[in-house]
Amino acid sequence: MFRLNTAIKTPHIILYTKTGCPWGKQVIDFLNYKQIPFEERNMTENDAYRLEAIDKSGQWKCPTLDIEGHMLADSDAKQIESYLLSIGVLAV
Repeated sequence: MFRLNTAIKTPHIILYTKTGCPWGKQVIDFLNYKQIPFEERNMTENDAYRLEAIDKSGQWKCPTLDIEGHMLADSDAKQIESYLLSIGVLAV
């Protein structure tokens, strides 16, 4: 099981979601379970967030993450876990 690597600074994570999206909820649950802080921006409730996500990633699918400028568009928990492992945020 992978855990948060407290030896490094946790990157700023922006999570773009949509109201009622089950995949977005899965990612929120994953990040909360791993105790990884994130900022949620709901694209359904805020047009500026929707436009921001489109500008950054080229689409507005959910969930999309901006991890200090690295975009993971239309992601799932497994893809996010893999990326966080690759940059050292998660460790064994």
